[in-house]
Amino acid sequence: MSQGPRPALFPRLVDPARRALLPVADGWGGATSAARVLPDFLVCGAQRCGTTSLFKALCRHPSVAGPTLRKGVHYFDTGYHHGLDWYRSHFPMRATLRARRGRPRVRVVESSPYYLFHPLAAERIARDLPEVRVVVILRDPVERAYSAHAHESARGFETESFARALELEPLRLAGEEERMSTDPHYRSYSHQHHGYVARGHYVDQLVRMEKHLGRDRMHVVDHADLFDGTARALAEIERFLGLPPGPGLAPGRHNVRVRARMPEGLRSELSARFTDSDSRLAAWWGRTPSWCA
Repeated sequence: MSQGPRPALFPRLVDPARRALLPVADGWGGATSAARVLPDFLVCGAQRCGTTSLFKALCRHPSVAGPTLRKGVHYFDTGYHHGLDWYRSHFPMRATLRARRGRPRVRVVESSPYYLFHPLAAERIARDLPEVRVVVILRDPVERAYSAHAHESARGFETESFARALELEPLRLAGEEERMSTDPHYRSYSHQHHGYVARGHYVDQLVRMEKHLGRDRMHVVDHADLFDGTARALAEIERFLGLPPGPGLAPGRHNVRVRARMPEGLRSELSARFTDSDSRLAAWWGRTPSWCA
């Protein structure tokens, strides 16, 4: 018996094999773009808040499918110049998703955590996907910043210590959003990889997204609730997305990196930098974030 659609073709391939197949899959997707669908919902971030884990949990649902061979296409942030047909080419064929034998139509998800932080992404999403719903995960911004530094360092995008990277961040990001907003083709390396504190000012990013999409198309979930060992927060996301109840399994933890404990002095200093932002976030969200409770 069929177990529902897989999140991607050949999902168990090791990364090198999957990377080798990407050009083939992209070429085939481009040739059949007109017969493919666009996503029904997006996981837009924040980075290092569990987006991969949520994507994998959603793709266990029998009525959900993801892009071919990848979690995120990064169209609305770094790939927008390719055009909508290019974006569509990464998703399943329309004919494979139709409702059959009383089963609901399969919905399509994409997850690119830079969408929340990129200054133009929300406007682009609203223009190209006028019915899409988005999910955002928020985590203690201090822990998120430290995790992001470990992640960027492991991937070769960061060479400085965490403390030094925090010192450099204002200089690295100075004027970058303004340039990105005035030149849609400009891609900022530091904005994408070195926004440790800036990415943790969640409320500014959420307000921007609300301006373009509307609050009713956004669902914000606390990292602590999503990973409390139950499926309660995941069930709330499924209801928001209009999905029937899923398998009822708690989300797993993926892309977790082992790192040294953050020095307490640095933690206290960094926490103070988020006080105002967290206060405004609580007012916007209508609840106290778990890290402030």
